[in-house]
Amino acid sequence: MSSFRKRALDEFSSHKSERFHYEKQPVSQYFGQNVFDIEKMRRYLSSEAFGVVQQAINEGVKIDRKIADQIASGMKAWAVERGATHYTHWFHPLTDATAEKHEAFVDPSKNGGVFENFKGDALVQQEPDASSFPNGGLRNTFEARGYSAWDPTSPAFIIDDTLCIPSVFVAYTGESLDM
Repeated sequence: MSSFRKRALDEFSSHKSERFHYEKQPVSQYFGQNVFDIEKMRRYLSSEAFGVVQQAINEGVKIDRKIADQIASGMKAWAVERGATHYTHWFHPLTDATAEKHEAFVDPSKNGGVFENFKGDALVQQEPDASSFPNGGLRNTFEARGYSAWDPTSPAFIIDDTLCIPSVFVAYTGESLDM
């Protein structure tokens, strides 16, 4: 056995596995705590924004950009309180896996610092590069622009430090690129 391989195996063998962390309380006390559900929407959104989200969920009503800004602000406030530092449009391209486009809640400021920012435009739509996803013959590679758009019928949720925004993924022509 080569010395490099032996060192690698020795190093691997010396690592202690971490204990699995589990909650020591009833599931009912923490179930859904990282989901931006109806209860949290009521708490973090204005009554107007909450009503529009409910109409979007139940009737397919389009959310205008002014209301989207209010929703983004409330969603970000909730997520940051829970330790989120980033957000992602989370979608299922034509594969058996999920895909994400990560962004930070901060933008650089003119004085060299940063400021927290998450507007309705960022909530509603992102523009990930679609060239690396299967296309099912929908487009040529040079037509790889795709859009992820927020799906308000699925609640946003937090994994680790990331707010995951369930989204649909479409080609610039409007054809679906997700499942």
